[in-house]
Amino acid sequence: MASGARVVVTGLGVVSPLGPDVARFTEALRAGRTAIARTGPGDFVPYRAALSDAVVADGAAALDLPSAAIRRASRPVRASLAVAGQAWREARLHHGGLDPRRLSVVVGGHNLNGTQSAAAADRFQRDPMLVPPRLALQFQDTDQVGALSETFGIRGEGMTVGGASASGHLALIQGARLVVWGVADICLVVGALAEPSPAELRSFLNLGAMVPTADGGPGGPFDGSHRGFVHGPAAVAMVLESAASALRRGVRPLVELAGHAAGLDANSQPDPTVDGEAEVMTRALADAGVSPGDVDLISAHGTGSPLGDQVEAEAITRVFGAASPWVNAPKGLAGHALTAAGTLTAAAVAVQLRDSFVHPNPWLRNPIDNAPRLVGATAVDTPLRWAVSNAFGFGGFNSALVWRACS
Repeated sequence: MASGARVVVTGLGVVSPLGPDVARFTEALRAGRTAIARTGPGDFVPYRAALSDAVVADGAAALDLPSAAIRRASRPVRASLAVAGQAWREARLHHGGLDPRRLSVVVGGHNLNGTQSAAAADRFQRDPMLVPPRLALQFQDTDQVGALSETFGIRGEGMTVGGASASGHLALIQGARLVVWGVADICLVVGALAEPSPAELRSFLNLGAMVPTADGGPGGPFDGSHRGFVHGPAAVAMVLESAASALRRGVRPLVELAGHAAGLDANSQPDPTVDGEAEVMTRALADAGVSPGDVDLISAHGTGSPLGDQVEAEAITRVFGAASPWVNAPKGLAGHALTAAGTLTAAAVAVQLRDSFVHPNPWLRNPIDNAPRLVGATAVDTPLRWAVSNAFGFGGFNSALVWRACS
């Protein structure tokens, strides 16, 4: 940040259609291996990037989490525990010796338990007594905060943050603020798995936001064949920490969260604006104290929506002009994680900065007009120092983060 404590990432956890952990997520990104596949007959969603229970279980397998916490938790909470455990262990927080009042947790996401609530509604119609009592806790997104704080002994501040598809970014911004303001030394930030009900998922299709049919393929972000997003559920955790705390603990940072910005379009509709997206990118760069020419990579929001892609492409061109950094979009590989999308994009940036590569856009055949400098069908190995991640949400939520490699 331009002032205050430096905020670094010391732990990362990922469970996504690309894999149950950071290593396999990174491998899939580098290979350009997409998880998006055509669904079977009778499924109203033509394409999915599926996340199986086995992948969630694999993500939590070696984390020594209390069996009771797993057994009574909803699937979104189990996914959060899995990724949080991965990040917690990488940050070496499992060794203990920390003041629990100096630990905070922020969960990005809202309306996370649509599938579970829909199933409970069906039970209610049959017999109200069949509704599980624990639903009173689990339908509330704050159940995530309670489960994480109980499992990891966190006694500082905790909260959920919602902002449609920008929720994950907004959670990272709030977590960074807690560290910069001195409220916490360490903040666990989780982009939670969102499980919309069938009716909620269908509403995206009826709105025209999702790929409407299986004919012609799913397309891809910034390609002329794009027709909308493909759902790809995921959960991501990042341990944010002051650089001074990481130094005291002898933990090497993965990346630095050097700047951020968020803002609204004053528009409740799902249509984005060039002005709003360009503004947050410009302010995030100023917050980090860098110029557009310093940026090596932009991890775009890039949903595959024709309007969204065109607006983001124009906003990138307005801000970066001739600087022309590499641009890729992880949703073309992992699908759209909805409220966790911002944290998944941030995770993709982190591993690319760490390993000095930019992941490919393998579906790119016919770039849209005014497309930025898009990575092609194969990864590019190149030194990276600065990167930007974008996340934008229905209702005019705009956000951009600036990341610096820690060599």
